[in-house]
Amino acid sequence: MTDAATDTSKNTSTMTSETAAGHTTVEIDRPGALPTAAQQAAAAKDKVLTSPDAIEAARSALGEITEPLSVGRYAASRQLDKRLITHLFECNLTGYRGWRWAVTMSRPPRGRTATICELELLPGEEALLAPAWVPWADRLRPGDTTRSDRLPRRETDERLEPGWEATGEEEGDTVALDELDLGRARVLSAEGYRRAAQRWYDGDHGPDAEGVRKAHATCSTCGFLVPMAGRLRNTFGVCANEWAADDGRVVSLDHGCGAHSETDLPDQGPEWPVAPSRLDEEAMEPLATNGTDLRGGHGRDEAGAQEQQEQAESAPAGADAAPEESAPEESAPEPEAASASQRAASARDAVADLALEREHHDATQRPAAADALAQLEASLPTRS
Repeated sequence: MTDAATDTSKNTSTMTSETAAGHTTVEIDRPGALPTAAQQAAAAKDKVLTSPDAIEAARSALGEITEPLSVGRYAASRQLDKRLITHLFECNLTGYRGWRWAVTMSRPPRGRTATICELELLPGEEALLAPAWVPWADRLRPGDTTRSDRLPRRETDERLEPGWEATGEEEGDTVALDELDLGRARVLSAEGYRRAAQRWYDGDHGPDAEGVRKAHATCSTCGFLVPMAGRLRNTFGVCANEWAADDGRVVSLDHGCGAHSETDLPDQGPEWPVAPSRLDEEAMEPLATNGTDLRGGHGRDEAGAQEQQEQAESAPAGADAAPEESAPEESAPEPEAASASQRAASARDAVADLALEREHHDATQRPAAADALAQLEASLPTRS
């Protein structure tokens, strides 16, 4: 890169604005940017204009148009022409970050005294500037207009080309309008087709849109795709599925979504899985299916009489001497209460049977134990 090219890159800022016709590049000049090393070396050759006295004179001159504290340290010097030097100082003013004070000085041929020509505040590399002015026709972007806005006619538009013009012959014009449908003054040119196809294919309705890779099939095999006519019929179509996100829009044939006409998802089942029930047969207690079996083959009246008899036998002796009081007539026990009473009576009967068996066992074993003890004593030696 040459010094001139480096100077241009240092002192200007490039802004690019996209328009419907292409790209427009606008360069913003930043004269307060630091000079290149070559520019500083060229300025240093002028010993008079770059001497410490000249720099101090430039600083003193800035103190006459602004507060001395707003002038910061000395930055650099740039040669504008023969015997014409600009000195740059940092700016300390609030809100002017990146700006620099500039003092341009000159001298006559063979002169030994520097003369101040101009004092100014210039934007540097980090200075905040307004964007470059772009004409309205180039600044307007696709999507900025609404249906109620009206755009001016563009006589020269590379996206369009002449369609058909009336020839004045009635027969020929009738054929063109009725049969060939050539009633439009201008139609899409090859460039217009190319731009539209590229824009649609690279947009949200092309193969690289978000979510397309998850689709199991493309729009070319979907029954909701309405084919297009003309040059774009082999690449695009219109979606006619009201459940699709692209309904009513132009989509590429290799586009896709989850609303494909042949989509078939397997049954997902309930939201919460149901675990199969488990049955522990060892912990099961067999129960009868009728009341008679639950009461051991006895009827309800017999079971009630037996329970009353057991309660009378277990009552204390003083209970008989107590005066009898007329008790209110009890209602028939509930099925659950009768079942609980029956189980309690069965448990008491089982305990009584165990007690009888134990007494019988002790009575039969006692004589045998006594005979064995007598035989043992007889076998023992006696004392002399």
